Amino acid sequence: MRMTRIAGAALAGLLVSAAAQAEELTLTVTPVGGGPLLPATLLKPDGAGPFPAIAMMHDCSGLGPRSSGAPRRWANELVPQGYVVLIPDSFSPRGFPNGTCTGGRETQVANGYVRAADAYGALAALRALPYVDGRRVGVMGGSHGGFTTLATLVAPIQDGPLVEAKRNGFAAGLALYPRCDIRYGEWEVTRQQGNRGPMIAHSGTYKAVAPLLILTGELDDWTPAGPCRAMVDKSRAAGYPLEIKIYPGAHHSFDSNSQVRYVAERGNPNSLTGKGATTGGNAEAWADAKLQVRDFFARHLKPAP
Repeated sequence: MRMTRIAGAALAGLLVSAAAQAEELTLTVTPVGGGPLLPATLLKPDGAGPFPAIAMMHDCSGLGPRSSGAPRRWANELVPQGYVVLIPDSFSPRGFPNGTCTGGRETQVANGYVRAADAYGALAALRALPYVDGRRVGVMGGSHGGFTTLATLVAPIQDGPLVEAKRNGFAAGLALYPRCDIRYGEWEVTRQQGNRGPMIAHSGTYKAVAPLLILTGELDDWTPAGPCRAMVDKSRAAGYPLEIKIYPGAHHSFDSNSQVRYVAERGNPNSLTGKGATTGGNAEAWADAKLQVRDFFARHLKPAP
C-alpha cells in the first residue's frame, strides 16, 4: 500500500482500485468555525489532475450500518466523469452512527444548518489537495444532505463563521429532494399547525451564492416538491440562479433501488402527527437524474473547451 502526504487533511490510508481506475483515501475534515473532526472518504480519478471536485453530503441515514448508500452510488457516477468526490461523516462524531431519520435531539445537534460548516470544511480540505482545481468545487446531497446543500448555498443574513467562507465558496450546488419548507436566510414558511403540517404560506427570497439545481419527486410526502417549486420560482424572479425539476410519480429517495414503502417511525414535520414518510426508487427518475447531474456539473465545474 502506497502512502501519500496531503497538506490540510489527515491521511489514514490509500486504496488503489485498478478496476475503477480510481484512488480511495481517508481524510479528516474540520468544520468551519469549530466542531468535531469528521472522518471523510475521498475518491479520485486516476491521474494527476487538476480535477473539479464535489463535496457529497450524506442523507439522514448517515454513513454507518444503516446508510442508504446514496453517496457512494453518486460517487460511482461522478468519479468516472472526472470528479474528485469527498464524503464527510457528519453524524458518527456527533454520536449518531445510525443516522437521524427518526428525529429527536439529533435534529438540533446535527441539522443542515450545522452541517453547512461541515461542507465548507470539506471545501477547504479539497482545496488543499494538489490534484483538485479549487475554483471548480461543487456541493451535493440528497434529503438531509439536500437540506445541508441549501443551507450551504444561501447568502448569510448576519455575521458568523461562514460569512467569509461563502464569499469564496462553492461554484455550484445540487440538492436532491431537500427540505424547502424551513427558513433559509430571508426565505421563511408558515406551517398548518405551528411547527407541523404542510406549508400554507411563505415569505422572503432564497438568495443563492452559487447556481443551484433541485431534483425532487412529485409524490414526495417527506420533503414535498411544492415548497421547492415556490422557493425556486420566487428566487428566479428575483434574479437568482436556481433551477428545479420535479419527477412525476416519484417519491422521496427516487435515486435508490428500494421498493416504495411507508415507514411510520420516520420523523416528518410535514405530517400533522410529526411521523411517517414514504420512500422508494423510481427507475425513470433515477436515469434522468444521472443526466441532469452530469450536465449541470459539467456546465458549472468544467472549463469550456
